[in-house]
Amino acid sequence: MAKDPICGMFVDESTAELKAEVRGVTYYFCSESCMREFLSPEKELRKLKIELLASTLLSLPILLFTYASLLPARPSDYVLFALDTPLQFVIGWRFYEGTYDSIKNRMGNMDVLIALGTSAAWAYSAAVTFAPELLPSSGVYFDTSAIIITLILAGRFLEHVTRSRASAALRKLVELQPPLAHRIEGDLEVDVPVERIKVGDLLVVRPGERIPVDAVIVEGRSAIDESMMTGEGIPAERSVGDVVIGATINRSGLLKLRADKVGQDTTLSQIVRLVEEAQIGKAPIQRLADRIASYFVPVVVAAATLAALSWYYLGHIGPAFSVLVFVSVVVISCPCALGVATPAALLVGTSKGAQSGILIKGGEYLELAARVDVVVFDKTGTLTMGKPSVTDVVTNGIIAPEELLHLAASAEKGSEHPLGEALVDEAASRSIVLSDPRGFEAMGGMGVRAMVDGRAVMLGNRRLMQENGIEDLSTVETDVTRLEEEGKTTMIVVAEGIVVGIIAVADTVKPTAKPAVDALGRMGIRVVMLTGDSPRTAMAIAQKIGITEFVAGLLPREKEEKIGSLQSQGKVVAMVGDGINDAPALAKADIGIAIGSGTDIARETGQIVLIKDDLQNVAVAIQLSRKTLSKIKENLFWAFAYNVVLIPVAAGALVPILGVQVYNVLPFLAAGAMAISSVTVIGNSLLLFRFRPSPV
Repeated sequence: MAKDPICGMFVDESTAELKAEVRGVTYYFCSESCMREFLSPEKELRKLKIELLASTLLSLPILLFTYASLLPARPSDYVLFALDTPLQFVIGWRFYEGTYDSIKNRMGNMDVLIALGTSAAWAYSAAVTFAPELLPSSGVYFDTSAIIITLILAGRFLEHVTRSRASAALRKLVELQPPLAHRIEGDLEVDVPVERIKVGDLLVVRPGERIPVDAVIVEGRSAIDESMMTGEGIPAERSVGDVVIGATINRSGLLKLRADKVGQDTTLSQIVRLVEEAQIGKAPIQRLADRIASYFVPVVVAAATLAALSWYYLGHIGPAFSVLVFVSVVVISCPCALGVATPAALLVGTSKGAQSGILIKGGEYLELAARVDVVVFDKTGTLTMGKPSVTDVVTNGIIAPEELLHLAASAEKGSEHPLGEALVDEAASRSIVLSDPRGFEAMGGMGVRAMVDGRAVMLGNRRLMQENGIEDLSTVETDVTRLEEEGKTTMIVVAEGIVVGIIAVADTVKPTAKPAVDALGRMGIRVVMLTGDSPRTAMAIAQKIGITEFVAGLLPREKEEKIGSLQSQGKVVAMVGDGINDAPALAKADIGIAIGSGTDIARETGQIVLIKDDLQNVAVAIQLSRKTLSKIKENLFWAFAYNVVLIPVAAGALVPILGVQVYNVLPFLAAGAMAISSVTVIGNSLLLFRFRPSPV
């Protein structure tokens, strides 16, 4: 059995007539509407928006004429019929389609109950309007039909909006690839569309440009910003023979590349495919209402039919009252409060979340977030600040720390390298006035040198020192080793050929990271860190935060695979991330929690967004989800409770006591019960405003 990727209904692959192949994968659908939404989501969203607007505009006067009594009784019924008929059969046609498809798949759902209840309400009301003498009751149910259809359309519109945001995330991923590439053709350099690049083509990429496709460097050296892949904020040094990834940014040197992977084989295309498959292939959690409806529908139909036939054959009440028995049972069972149950709690829950800086995108995510037992964190940009900053300024006693920083930052003044920017920012924070460097020279992968205040200054790694004849590093070697073991990047500073100290740079931990991890631990939730960074750096960060379980050196696909591995163990997994490289894992996880300060793609892929960038809100979001889910379940109970009580009444339980004339008041009883159940559901949802998270 396959699952419809839109609604989650099971579909028999052997008999399914509705299917579509996308990117080599075959998807099966339970209905035409689901297939249309899958293949043309924007078009379906526009259609649903128009239907919701039209339904609302028709429902408002129906409610006005029903309850305000502005018109005499009989003309009012004609007006209600004229307003409700297009709403029932034009706007509400999708429910009849869903009912037909549900019957074909032999699986009851809410469409069946909605179509059956609203049709019965409309048909009986139409009969009362045009032939009142044939029926014992003069009450009409046009408002019932209108309210139910409008509420259900509103809920589905919200679902479509969420899915459209996911599609927008995929488009933004695709747009990361530059549209043009500089291809070498003989002695010429020609700009060609990236789609025309073939494996083996020679390309030129200048500083500041994005690399068009996955390629191998054949000439040049540069620092490559690979944060979209690895999450690491410090650019990676790449030279001849190294592989570079399409859509990453060339930060410094001119590169000549040989195209290695193009089209659908590039790493970026694989990320797009991973996100798409994770979003589409994830088995949706069916609404609790749908699960109840799968049992409720046949029970209601059977009860209505049995009651009508019993009273006709055994009670001898006549065909008119027998029809009214059937209609009363179906209409009184129709889920008006059910249409409010989830949206009301969701509205209050999401409003409460927004007050705490938490955006929850849909009701199904509430159920999942409440059951999360593993939270997986990305490192760079999520647990850490996401960019390098100076952590240590260590001298060997020759000059003062402020002078050491002055020399190093002045040499890097105007540099676009993140390490240089970190030095300049640190100097500014200490109010150190920098000098203008002369003769600045960047040596790719090693460091820089320049003249500062008439002194020859050089700073960089051990290799730079060796190539420039600086052999004696004994005065700083111990500190360099210690800082590198802490996962920091060290720069040795030399002035006039003499080693004068070292400066260490690292991505620093966010102040809310450790409290967030501690709070999740107290809630009994397992915490894991996944990162594309080195094991040494990952271990240093994990120890500071208090995470005992982590995996380092992962590519985006490998992060997604780790999420899948946890899910295969029966775990409900939440992934917290901020970058493009996190998008596949965010989509694969049961719940993707995106950092508000992260990339647009991460925010749109995640189902929960932490607007305030406060990691402690991960725990608050789970607590709020648990409380909101509890309210939804309570609302569903109240939504169905009046059915359980009144279905026997509608089926004739009071006839032996009050006589068959009791059906003259059932329309008012149904309307009153519906109003009471809706008020109860809304009132119970409003209690969520009293929610206070446990101390985190």
